[in-house]
Amino acid sequence: MKFMLMIWRNPANWDALTPAEQEALGGRAGAEHAAIDADLLRSGELVLSAALEDAGTARTVRVRDGVVSTDGPYAEAKEHLVGYYLVECASPDRAAEIAARIPDARWDRVEIREAVDVAGRGF
Repeated sequence: MKFMLMIWRNPANWDALTPAEQEALGGRAGAEHAAIDADLLRSGELVLSAALEDAGTARTVRVRDGVVSTDGPYAEAKEHLVGYYLVECASPDRAAEIAARIPDARWDRVEIREAVDVAGRGF
């Protein structure tokens, strides 16, 4: 089974961390993320992981009587997606174990969803 582990961040929570905590936890360069990647590569469970650029660099596209593109995410959003892991593991419980290791889960949240191959093309 494949699961998407989506890392969500509220900027207010991030700003409340000390610079040392931000350095340890922040982005793909964080040591804890690197350790998770290494462990999941060894176990064969890691399909893909990525950090996303700051939400301020995002573009939002909505189609309403033509294409409309705006800078940034929706203004009312208090949290935004900052990264993800796509893992292949035996069960939802194992996916939750992996998600619990992601440092962001200690101060914000990691959402788990099963990734369903609806087009039959695989991943």
